[in-house]
Amino acid sequence: MIYPPMTYPSITAVYAAIFALIFVALSGWIVAGRVRSDALFGDGGNEELQKRIRAQSNFAEYVPFALLLIALLEARGAGPVFVNLLLIVLLVARTAHPIGMLAPKNSPQQFGCRGGGIIATFAVLVVTALALIVRVL
Repeated sequence: MIYPPMTYPSITAVYAAIFALIFVALSGWIVAGRVRSDALFGDGGNEELQKRIRAQSNFAEYVPFALLLIALLEARGAGPVFVNLLLIVLLVARTAHPIGMLAPKNSPQQFGCRGGGIIATFAVLVVTALALIVRVL
């Protein structure tokens, strides 16, 4: 089977830069927490710092893979509206998630931000993966 040439995923590239800035901000958030709690390594037993570390780690675990899938989809010719929609949902989900991480347990903010961020991230991954399979096959 001969595939048409791939195009540069320029929409995804712009969002990747935005996500990089958010990652740096989350990293700075951790540094500030470490300074405040005098924890040179790890979380120093500070629960809030542990949540910050997990929020940043969670971002690092999901965003690169989602960006890769979306970039591949865009490179295979997915429309700009669809690509932007996936990336906007991912952006909202991944910025809401850290807010929910610090919300009180069982609060509406925890469910809405953290839970909603998780569900939306999974939805983006599943929709993108399925769309990529359909587009490639």
